[in-house]
Amino acid sequence: MKYVLKGKKLNVNGLQFHVVDEGSGTAVLLLHGFPDSSYLWRKQIQQLVKAGYRVIAPDLRGFGESDKPQEIEAYNMQLLVSDVIGILKELNVDRVKLVGHDWGALLGWSLTSIFPNIVEKYVPISVGHPGGRFQMQIDQFEKSWYVFMFQTEHYAEKFLTKNNWELLREWGRNHSEQEKWIEELSRPGALRAALNWYRANGSLKFYVNKRVTPKIKSPTLGIWSSFDPFLTEAKMLQSSEMIEGAWRYERLTGSHWVPLDQAEKLNDLLIEFFEK
Repeated sequence: MKYVLKGKKLNVNGLQFHVVDEGSGTAVLLLHGFPDSSYLWRKQIQQLVKAGYRVIAPDLRGFGESDKPQEIEAYNMQLLVSDVIGILKELNVDRVKLVGHDWGALLGWSLTSIFPNIVEKYVPISVGHPGGRFQMQIDQFEKSWYVFMFQTEHYAEKFLTKNNWELLREWGRNHSEQEKWIEELSRPGALRAALNWYRANGSLKFYVNKRVTPKIKSPTLGIWSSFDPFLTEAKMLQSSEMIEGAWRYERLTGSHWVPLDQAEKLNDLLIEFFEK
């Protein structure tokens, strides 16, 4: 039977957000990435609620059932962080244990850096800290080809949808979740909105700018999977340089979509890390 996530609508920053809010107790905030929505976390939500947590999983702007502004500048990281803070305020939540995957991990790094008093513990999955020394080697450039393609307005939309989304299917390695992605990205304005995350934040200068970024003070558990076709292990390992708090790293075996393909192992790691 298909698991149905029950959500509520919240108005934040002039946009309407669909937010899953289940359970009670200490709050756990789950942030998804491209091309997902809060539905990515269905296997974590059930187990975390059973473990006694209140789980909050929004469809971030541009994704799922949340609003989808079409302007590129509507997706800069400052606004994305502001969305999350606004959602937590609407839910009367002052402090969270945070988990982020893909773009949700990059958003989580920013949130944890800027608001250490809000993030009690942080778990970035797949994506390492964007700051620190710039050491993107050739294997990461080869894996990141799609980032530069996604930034090309109109052409990316055309290439990804051509021949019944053939390129998106191949990009995602024909993952079992692909029909869900296509269903959601086929909504009016959805594909452009999702790609605007890359256009507003994903350029090379995002990684090499000499930004003054406060180091992470929250205890952090980095997770990377060995068959990730998009990201190398090096950047996640390098994250330790940007962390003043406790740092732990776990290397799993599986695809990029750890919350789906390594759900049981991930759930065990999250609960252990949160309760330790």
